[in-house]
Amino acid sequence: MTATPRAVEIATAAAAAAADKLAVDIVALDVSDTLVITDVFLLCSAPNERQVKAIVDAIEERLDRMDIDPIRREGERDGRWVLLDYLDVVVHVQHEEEREYYGLQRLWKDCPPIPLPESVRAAAARA
Repeated sequence: MTATPRAVEIATAAAAAAADKLAVDIVALDVSDTLVITDVFLLCSAPNERQVKAIVDAIEERLDRMDIDPIRREGERDGRWVLLDYLDVVVHVQHEEEREYYGLQRLWKDCPPIPLPESVRAAAARA
């Protein structure tokens, strides 16, 4: 099984919003073969708590325009690791220190990456 086209669409929109707010190391992983609860993990990070919150806000605004609301939001108070659960996609916006320490990308290294548009990769590279 692979991620649904809808999950990829949501992840791509969220990645674009994150890139617009200068998120770094944006990665989408197809976890559908491993997990039953979701299709895609979107991971991105920022160097400070304020930027983490700005990225989260941008993602929520972009997906809200698509009429998609998170069913759960966790970790916003500290601004170090915010999780947005959109059922088909789970977005992890992490402070760079948390990203390195917890190593979600290493934990899910056997899951195939989902190609993101060049505009997302270019924006993340500039950040």
